[in-house]
Amino acid sequence: MARTNPTIRQRRLGAELRRMREQAGFGGSQLGRAVGMNPAQVTQMESGKIGISVERLRAIATTCMCVNEPLISALADIITERGKPGWWEEYREALATDFLDVAELEGHARRLATYTTTFIPGLLQTGAYASSLFAQAYPPLLRHEVDLRTAFRMQRQRVVRSGVTPYSAFIHEAALRMQFSGPKIHAEQLDALVLDSTQPTISVRVVPFGAESVPSPSENFTYAQGPITELDAAQMDTGHGGQLFDTPAHLARFRALLAQMDATALSEEKSRDLIQSIKEETETNHG
Repeated sequence: MARTNPTIRQRRLGAELRRMREQAGFGGSQLGRAVGMNPAQVTQMESGKIGISVERLRAIATTCMCVNEPLISALADIITERGKPGWWEEYREALATDFLDVAELEGHARRLATYTTTFIPGLLQTGAYASSLFAQAYPPLLRHEVDLRTAFRMQRQRVVRSGVTPYSAFIHEAALRMQFSGPKIHAEQLDALVLDSTQPTISVRVVPFGAESVPSPSENFTYAQGPITELDAAQMDTGHGGQLFDTPAHLARFRALLAQMDATALSEEKSRDLIQSIKEETETNHG
């Protein structure tokens, strides 16, 4: 039976199989005949709507003359994950797919990096700060929806707060000064950010106002490293929800943006000093 809501990993498996087929110059019907599938099954496989066995994966790789064994092995690992749902699946009937996709992306990443220009990254937000952001959504959310989204965001943070997944956060200075939540909650958020920045697996670096050659303000994004470079992925916030990227060209662009951030942002120590000074300024101006 075809899946109605394939997960991001299931969709990624299908996308990689489609790329494998296209690089070999095969049409769907041609590949199907070679591996014992009909054209409709090939289409559903490539959209993540039906699964395949590891044996069929290897048959497809052989037919498509793919000799990238690390990629084939990584795709086989995705297949063998079947029946092991992530914690985010508990929210599938309560939250939009965009929320689940981000949590799944983070949950399977070997390393994470984000760049934000208007708010503190979700993975480092305090509960009060996150709740304030959701409460300002338009059209307004009901209180229980605000609480649900806040709880989900707090649960997402376990991947970085546990130290399991190394995390690099590049934050534009504008995000440190935007007060969505009032001065008290804002100061508490900055204080928490300074504390998080001292953790051995969390790096917080600020892109100051004076920096040149930074991405446009609309490009808040998350970059997730996979088990191999080919399975990296990126997610960008847009006015219409989150957008996922996994093509080699898009991923190369995001890696270039991160390299640009690395060369532009303040050091971790100077970033902490700036965050602390903005926190003290907030308390002085609203004390």
